[in-house]
Amino acid sequence: MRHIIWSAMAAALLPTLVMAELPPLIDRDLFFSEPEVSGMQLSPDGRSLSFVRSVNGTPELWVKRTNERVAKARRLTADGKRAPHSHFWSRDSKYVLFEQDVDGDESFAVYAVDPAVPEKVRNLTNVKGTRSFVYETPAATPGTIYVGINDRDRAWHDLYAIELANGKRSLIRNNDLRATDWVFDLRGKLRLAVRTTETGDREILRLEDNGGNSKIYSCTVFETCNPLQFHPDGQRFYMKSNRGSDVTFERLVLVDVQNGQESLVEGDPEQRVDLRRAVFSPRTGELTATVYQDDPGSRWLWKNAELKSTFGTLQAKLPRRDLDFTASVDDKLWLVFAQADVEPGETYLFDTRTKQLSLESRALENIPRAALAETSLVTYSSSDGLRIPAYLTLPQGIDPKHLPLIVMPHGGPWARDSWSYTAFTQFFANRGIAVLQPNYRGSTGYGKKFLNAGNREWGEKVQDDITWGVRYLIAEGIADPKRVGIFGASFGGYAALAGVAFTPDMYSAAVSIVGPSNLPAVVESLTAFAPPARTMFHERIGDPTTAAGRAQLERQSPLSSVSRIKTPLLVVQGANDPRVLQADSDALVAALRERGLPVEYLLLPDEGHVLGIGRGFARQLNNQAVFAAVEVFFARRWGTRFQSETKPEVARRLNEIRVER
Repeated sequence: MRHIIWSAMAAALLPTLVMAELPPLIDRDLFFSEPEVSGMQLSPDGRSLSFVRSVNGTPELWVKRTNERVAKARRLTADGKRAPHSHFWSRDSKYVLFEQDVDGDESFAVYAVDPAVPEKVRNLTNVKGTRSFVYETPAATPGTIYVGINDRDRAWHDLYAIELANGKRSLIRNNDLRATDWVFDLRGKLRLAVRTTETGDREILRLEDNGGNSKIYSCTVFETCNPLQFHPDGQRFYMKSNRGSDVTFERLVLVDVQNGQESLVEGDPEQRVDLRRAVFSPRTGELTATVYQDDPGSRWLWKNAELKSTFGTLQAKLPRRDLDFTASVDDKLWLVFAQADVEPGETYLFDTRTKQLSLESRALENIPRAALAETSLVTYSSSDGLRIPAYLTLPQGIDPKHLPLIVMPHGGPWARDSWSYTAFTQFFANRGIAVLQPNYRGSTGYGKKFLNAGNREWGEKVQDDITWGVRYLIAEGIADPKRVGIFGASFGGYAALAGVAFTPDMYSAAVSIVGPSNLPAVVESLTAFAPPARTMFHERIGDPTTAAGRAQLERQSPLSSVSRIKTPLLVVQGANDPRVLQADSDALVAALRERGLPVEYLLLPDEGHVLGIGRGFARQLNNQAVFAAVEVFFARRWGTRFQSETKPEVARRLNEIRVER
């Protein structure tokens, strides 16, 4: 029998919505199964594409020629457990490189596989208990990559060169500078180090040929100064910066490598948002465009008339899509990514000479696009008058009045939501639920004043930004005050816990996925996990090493107000999470159950942290089990429609991860 029917539960639920007006119920697995093809990467020579495709529920790496169909692809990995964390090509297009950890513990190693010898994967940084990542894949020496490994000192990554052909590893520089990044010029020469000081400030150091260094630029812990790429002249480098009391938004500057003199290239002409990214020619290194996150989609400002025209042709072929692309070294072939609020994602190859556009893959192809709900931008005032931008998705086909509402704060918190497809947003909307995604203070992209307004305000002003969004929708008549829920992962999970602890009368259901409940403990685990960011965490979240700081963090901890919680709660935790420890979720659940509160607890033994709702857990079966539980959790309380069946293997997994009293 393919499905197990939750008939008793289905009979107990009496939907309060007019179901006939909603689109057809979309199968849950269509939202949360792995895409057939995802994460396509174009080789620098433009001849091959690598991508991720699932095998028996586990995503593996595949490769094909650009002139072949996906069906002709060859499998590169056979891990059988976890998806690659990220993958990319070596500059000579001979190897696919990827990073992967063990069961979510974030001890990433760097691997290489030669597409000509599939499934013979080599671990290039095979040092247990360390975390490695790639700093540079230089064009000048394409057979070598530069990698950071923290084998000598867990807090700091030393710089190594690794020869891809034989795996030979050579130490380039011991990290005695507190460096968090190393920057190479376009010829592959190491030129800069980015250092974090004891006070949390950042310094840009020029590295001398004799081994010395000189500070040429700095910014405070509350500012940004991130080198992007060297200018082709080798004497200057591009950088994102918002340094200076009169500078609000991140902008693009050029910095002289000898004297640190800064010159403005561009900031947002509309003075509304930060620079999202700068685009450089892969062939010449020249700046070709700047990109700003806007609504809807991205705003591109081109520096090259020919490329502007080419991109315009592309936009005409793909209207109402937010577009991005990567280019081959000769700029003749673009790998284009197109998405929208009602489009999970399309990947195309675009020939810039012939203007021919060919579809390579379509994410979640079986989801009926016509049944998806549009997302719009709304703004409202928070408790202190600060205007909060947010995205509102209303169910299709029914009057937007007196609806059940889920507020879904993003993770981070130093991130942001954008106008895009989000699986959970569409999943809930299809069930007849409105979804609000607030970009609360502390979110990135809206300038440093907005970002810094969230410092040490977890559970307080930041939570107000979420609470006032709910109040706004209730006042507008959109939300039913008796059917408001809160749902999130990572910081969003914390916001869910804070919502039911600090505003216990607002929410009638809450789901927290890897959400911290004990802030002193999470700051300590974060600083142990990422020691260079210690001061930043202390300044932005709170400092548990001082009496005042610990008192603030304890006040803002949901665990400290567990006696106020009365909302039904679902808690999801990864057992290997190095950021939010299982012990804290165990303690929260135990305290709630001691009071007799209806709390459900799902513990995944083979998962770690989830950075945000859009990412999900690494294993498909885990996602399917968790999200089946989430759907029923809300439906049981609100009478919303739900899928009353689940696959036997998903039901078994759900029973395995459910923690009873």
